Amino acid sequence: MAQHLHYTGFKLWWQRDRWLPFLHDLNNTNANYYIGWGYKKSGLRALKKTKHASAFLLEDGFLRSVGLGIDGYPPLSLVVDNLGIYYDYSKPSRLEALIMDVDSLQPLLTDASRAIELIVQHHLSKYNHISTSWPVHLMVDDTRQNVLIIDQTAGDMALKYGGVTADTFVEMVNAAKAENPDAILWIKIHPDVLTGKKHGHLTEYLTDDNVRVLSENINPITLLEKMDKVYTATSQMGFEACMMKKDVVVFGVPWYAGWGLTDDRHVDVARLKADGRRRAASLEEVFVASYLQYCRYLNPYTNERGDIFDVIHYLIDMQRRTELLSGEIWCIGLSWWKRKIMQPFLTTHNNKVRFFKSLAQVQKAYQRQSIKIMMWGQKYPEIPLWAKEKSLPILRVEDGFIRSVGLGSNLIAPLSLVVDDLGIYFDAQMPSRLENILQTHEFNQHEITQADVLIKALVEKNIGKYNVGNGGLDLPSPIPKQLILIPGQVEDDASIRYGSAHIKSNLDLIKAVRKENPEAYLIYKPHPDVVSGNRIGKTKDEDALQYVDQIITKANILDCIEQVDEVHMMTSLSGFEALLRGKKVTCYGLPFYAGWGLTIDKVKTERRTRTLSLQALVAGAMLLYPTYIDPKSKQVIDAMQALKILDDQRKVKQQSISSNWFNRKGNQLKALWLALK
Repeated sequence: MAQHLHYTGFKLWWQRDRWLPFLHDLNNTNANYYIGWGYKKSGLRALKKTKHASAFLLEDGFLRSVGLGIDGYPPLSLVVDNLGIYYDYSKPSRLEALIMDVDSLQPLLTDASRAIELIVQHHLSKYNHISTSWPVHLMVDDTRQNVLIIDQTAGDMALKYGGVTADTFVEMVNAAKAENPDAILWIKIHPDVLTGKKHGHLTEYLTDDNVRVLSENINPITLLEKMDKVYTATSQMGFEACMMKKDVVVFGVPWYAGWGLTDDRHVDVARLKADGRRRAASLEEVFVASYLQYCRYLNPYTNERGDIFDVIHYLIDMQRRTELLSGEIWCIGLSWWKRKIMQPFLTTHNNKVRFFKSLAQVQKAYQRQSIKIMMWGQKYPEIPLWAKEKSLPILRVEDGFIRSVGLGSNLIAPLSLVVDDLGIYFDAQMPSRLENILQTHEFNQHEITQADVLIKALVEKNIGKYNVGNGGLDLPSPIPKQLILIPGQVEDDASIRYGSAHIKSNLDLIKAVRKENPEAYLIYKPHPDVVSGNRIGKTKDEDALQYVDQIITKANILDCIEQVDEVHMMTSLSGFEALLRGKKVTCYGLPFYAGWGLTIDKVKTERRTRTLSLQALVAGAMLLYPTYIDPKSKQVIDAMQALKILDDQRKVKQQSISSNWFNRKGNQLKALWLALK
């Protein structure tokens, strides 16, 4: 702990260390600072120390986290204020000073517009653990005006220091009724009030025939979308309503009142204007000051200082993941080892995961519950048949495209998995979640930029899916004019059965490539799982050499791709890795990356009608489709963090492709031991 930061009330050391990444600039000065939390005891103690030092008050930022702090979710944004605190209008605050500084706001207005658009589009708020769907049992009459009245819990600091009393809420409801005689009035009650954990201010109106009570935990943006007008005392939802261009009537003095964005009913707002503490400001200016300048952010993947867009895109990623994995999930037919490695990939704040050895075990336990069925790829065809019979949604799981240093058949745990609620990426006979992303998703500039960075890193670091083998090709001299690499595959693999309708063996692929390219120099590389002896698909060398010029077994596939002009395959991921490296790719089957205008396709599908850039393909396949997990922390990470981990692992251990039985069993036992730790 740095000697210049003094914490005045945090009880536990981990509470203090949690804030350090937000405060590193204060930590690097020679001044003494006292740190406390808002107007709680720690903050008040910090303020008493200001005789010989400066006090900084902390509060959660306006985009805080996925879930609640009480449930253990750490903050992703934090307010740091050395003048006051934003919810106390009786004194100036750093936020107020920032809004008044017009010149500092102008360069960030474009960022503000982009952030507001993303927040509204993806229904982001302070906490983001609530479904963004509207409750099906709540009917809204769109032919009438809908007016929202927001209750707040007694003891809320924003009420105490925002000029609000119990009478304020009575005045607010009466005004809403009088000013909107033909509207439907909705009162938003905090769920803790109805359970008796906290006290509210509007409970006397719960039986009023003129109002409808909202007691559910509804996502704030989802709720505001249904409303035409909002009445509030000091709730943060008031500013979120401003972002959505709603009419907002305010009866207290929250931080966003007095800037011309709201209809202000509190008498002290006029006084603030008269004292020069308020001015006419645009929504974007107020947003810049509050969300971009006043709040500090952490990059959730690196735990280092970041910006609002790091948090926004993380929350969007988590939202996508939690919606896919919500509810109760029953996983069928997984080995003990796969159960162990899959648990962190599947667990979210809003689901429950159970594992079953067999379909028979599931059938015995099933009693018409609302569940989702999960299985590995297309391994057990009887499972989806039973799920369809019971009208149960099914999720399929497979390895992602940045996987490991070593083979899955050697029980090397993956860094990424994909979960698909439509099909699975290697099954071209039906749509998949990945195909739907590539066909319909509107890729934004952030995703395209991230994909471009990822492509360059993958190529520079020479990283692929398994990262096994050593060295490249030993080519004749002079080097032939047309070099074609033919990656072999595991012939009983599901990607062949479901993705290659005509050619299903390595030897048939070799024959087809030679027929199409009679003068080319053909190089055949059997699949590492086949070479290692773990899977079937061995083609006799004497048969292959009737058509190819060279067979290689132990080289790194990526090094080989770099040396050739073209890559021809059935459905191998090597074709995707060749695209990343700018090679010409011909597909004799229908892998996920075919049909988008980037490959020469021998097989077509009418479902894929879009032309994609390489960056869009990578964004869909490697940013939006998979989940990445840090093997040590078991926390969700992004693709670039996974790449760094994989690169570090590769520096420690080099995986060779071995057909030695003892080596294979040794690798498997080692992986099992690591899983137990």
